[in-house]
Amino acid sequence: MSDDGDREYCLIDATTPPRADRPPYAECVLCRKPTEYPESYKGITLCPVCEWQEAQRTACSG
Repeated sequence: MSDDGDREYCLIDATTPPRADRPPYAECVLCRKPTEYPESYKGITLCPVCEWQEAQRTACSG
């Protein structure tokens, strides 16, 4: 088994929106608490707690 195959299997798109300097902040799509991202960002935004929990769920266990 090659390392390249393992890396492709575990590759997750980890792009995140830019951090906001000040309010208004976008709501978390899971718990609706404020995130660290600007309200004007179009896309999925998660608060720090939900981001951490999602990372734990999607982490590769290899």
